[in-house]
Amino acid sequence: MSQETAIANFKKFQQSWIEQLKHSLSHLRSAQNHHRNSTTGEEELLRAAVERVMELCREYHRAKCAVTEKDVIGVLAAPWSSALERSLHWVGGWRPTTLFHLVYTESSILFESRIVDILRGFRTGDLSDLSPSQFRIKFVKGRTVSELQCETVKEENAITEELSEWQDDASELVMGTSSDLDQRIRRLAEIVHRADDLRLRTIIGVVELLSPLQKAEFLVAAVELRTGVSGWGTSHDRRRSADV
Repeated sequence: MSQETAIANFKKFQQSWIEQLKHSLSHLRSAQNHHRNSTTGEEELLRAAVERVMELCREYHRAKCAVTEKDVIGVLAAPWSSALERSLHWVGGWRPTTLFHLVYTESSILFESRIVDILRGFRTGDLSDLSPSQFRIKFVKGRTVSELQCETVKEENAITEELSEWQDDASELVMGTSSDLDQRIRRLAEIVHRADDLRLRTIIGVVELLSPLQKAEFLVAAVELRTGVSGWGTSHDRRRSADV
């Protein structure tokens, strides 16, 4: 398969994947409503809806890994993304630490909207039940949320530094003085693989820290952000093209 074909196929996959993500969002919302309105607090639908989104994340990771092996330069160019999306990219995709900001933001918004119930002692089970102290003391697999965030920041910085070093060395490619182009491209692919692995591990790690309803709340926010940025960016590109 040629590089052009690999990129074209991934572009089609990306479009289909976004539509599946939107469809999964409706399942998540439906499962949330069912859980909240159920007198028995059933979680089966909620768990299934969450797992559906997580499997989409794993599927995307596998497809991205395959196309990166074929054409890492094409992956970084990201022709399937809007100009807005590309402006937000970090090493070929979203920045992993964004997820922690999303959790903190969503928990704060929900906390503020349900402050009266919380003060009365009612527990909702969603992200509004998470407080800063819980983020520090809640343990899952021997780690706190803050520890997971610190680990992610540290790894993000290491990958950023590695990419910076690769870019510094790239001057030899521009000057035509490098004889190991293939080796340098393979190194770039390894950097992108590290970034993609961190993205997947981070979303899995965050989800594992939450209760079933909190998982759904978080993934709804994450999917809305992902599809929202994609939609805004695409609409902006269309308007810009129409004005030309």
